[in-house]
Amino acid sequence: MSPVFSHGDLRLYLLNLLDEGPRHGYDIMQALSDRTGGTYTPSAGTIYPRLAKLEEEGLVTKSVDGRKTVYAITEAGHAEVQARAGELEGIEAGLADSVRLIADEVRGSVREAMRSLRADLAAARSQERESATAQGVSDDPRTASREQLHRADAAINEFRVRLRTDLRGHVARGGELAATMVDELTADLDRIARDVTRVLRG
Repeated sequence: MSPVFSHGDLRLYLLNLLDEGPRHGYDIMQALSDRTGGTYTPSAGTIYPRLAKLEEEGLVTKSVDGRKTVYAITEAGHAEVQARAGELEGIEAGLADSVRLIADEVRGSVREAMRSLRADLAAARSQERESATAQGVSDDPRTASREQLHRADAAINEFRVRLRTDLRGHVARGGELAATMVDELTADLDRIARDVTRVLRG
């Protein structure tokens, strides 16, 4: 998955955020998350060393406000933001493209998982019909239904484990999990549940 910020861009973007007004560390991380639609939520280990470097360069100052450390841009920092306004426009445009690409990749993975689940359910229905035909009408339908219920449970559990593993692995590798993607996943699961309910009710 492509990074949201190219090398050096995050430094300038941090200066730009502080040029809008003083912020504490958590506020900066939240602003980055908000402006990338939740696809990029940096860790403290990413942000604070960069803020410290900006402070060393005389572009940022910090002060303590109660239990919070507040960062503010200096005149030198403001001058750099003004001088690199064109670069910031490019960063904003690239950021929007990166966010769209990341969201598309994640949505594609979710759709593939949804297709796999639908295929599993369709195969289970087909096998159920074939089994019923082969066994004849003398078999107890309740027994056959319980057997198919076990198969459906197994398919659902397999899907859950596979998707959960993919999502956890993505986050563990440093990937971002957008709220919009989770919303779409929830909507897709609701849609599948309604489809199954509609089939069961005939």
